[in-house]
Amino acid sequence: MNFPLCRRMLERMTRTIYVSSLYEMPQWVQRHRPSHLVSVIQHALQPARPTEIAHERHLRLGVDDISEPIPDAVLPGQSDVAALIEFLDDWRPADGSLLVHCYAGISRSTACALIAHVIHTKDPEHSVAALAAAAPNARPNRRIIALADTLLGYGGALSSARAAMPEGLPAVEAPLTILKL
Repeated sequence: MNFPLCRRMLERMTRTIYVSSLYEMPQWVQRHRPSHLVSVIQHALQPARPTEIAHERHLRLGVDDISEPIPDAVLPGQSDVAALIEFLDDWRPADGSLLVHCYAGISRSTACALIAHVIHTKDPEHSVAALAAAAPNARPNRRIIALADTLLGYGGALSSARAAMPEGLPAVEAPLTILKL
């Protein structure tokens, strides 16, 4: 058995952020066996934790996909994004991949994936370019990104890079996004 080749294959698999829709999330958990899962979707649609994911490795953010207040909707807040950043700070890519899902895999989840990527690269422009290349339909939620920009101390660089990102191809639900670190 070629151990250096196996080690390189394992490293490529573990340095990965997957983004999916709510309905496809279970199949991707079974197929890719991520070590960590983020469910960023309104409370009423939060899925059961997959048995493959340890309780402490599943973050649930119960927010709607909005950037401005709307009656009867939950606006992503600073405490939500702070909890996300804390969770992502604890994720070590060497321990396994990360899977993030929202309802369609386009806005909230791509925002969280972008934040995970930039936490590890420390380069907002590179992370935005990587996401845009991996997911042409991505439309990262601007509020989530703006809050992360402030909390991570990027002084507007992350928000500016996101603003320069193409708006994404129209989609109702996105295919699995594979974002490499």
